[in-house]
Amino acid sequence: MVARQGWNRQQLLVAFALYCRLPFGKLHQRNPEIIRLAGAIGRSPSALAMKLTNIASLDPAITATGRSGLSGASAKDRELWQEMHADWPRFAIESQKALDAAEAARPESDGTDAETQDAHSGGERIVSATARIGQNFFRAAVLSAYNERCCISGLSLPALLVASHIVPWSHDQRHRVNPQNGLLLSALHDKAFDLGLITINDDLTVRVSENRPAPLDAFFQDSIMSYHGKPISLPEKFSPNPEFLAYHRQHIFQK
Repeated sequence: MVARQGWNRQQLLVAFALYCRLPFGKLHQRNPEIIRLAGAIGRSPSALAMKLTNIASLDPAITATGRSGLSGASAKDRELWQEMHADWPRFAIESQKALDAAEAARPESDGTDAETQDAHSGGERIVSATARIGQNFFRAAVLSAYNERCCISGLSLPALLVASHIVPWSHDQRHRVNPQNGLLLSALHDKAFDLGLITINDDLTVRVSENRPAPLDAFFQDSIMSYHGKPISLPEKFSPNPEFLAYHRQHIFQK
């Protein structure tokens, strides 16, 4: 019997990309996306699912809940976890390239990759494609972290959900695609958060600004004011960074 080789970097990048975009409850070998990509990288669905739980064992948001069934991560897993957190923009690009290569290698694939073709059509398109990859990565990671529900209202209609930046996009280029700089909010609460009408306290409860319209109309009372002091729904992974929340309270929130 031929011994199974260790995971190479491309395989690990695909696994980490899947971890970022799949909710924790879908990290199992029956998931069609895991089945499809496992075949593309030469691994069994059970092996890829186990690798995903290995990665989850590195996430404090997962381990803090006492989840069982997590295996120990390898040295390579830990190295890539650290690398990912050290440079999210680079990881987003590299992991997307690994996913594209895996898709192109599948027997039923025609080998084309519109994203890559567009990225090599000129300088402006490279910038545009890079930004689009980062935006798509950020949205997928934040959606999966919050199980596709607004962390304030519980709204679960994807078309009305926004992966909202805690530290605004224009304020910090390093953390534009960092999912720990994200909250999943309804379009209404995203706008209120961006305007500084609401923020999130250290204890992860909602605070509504005192600098608000008066008198309050019934809609504002029901849709925004009623959440004052209430806890947000916590993400299953990529918990919001307290430093980012503090930045929002100091620089964006209308005190």
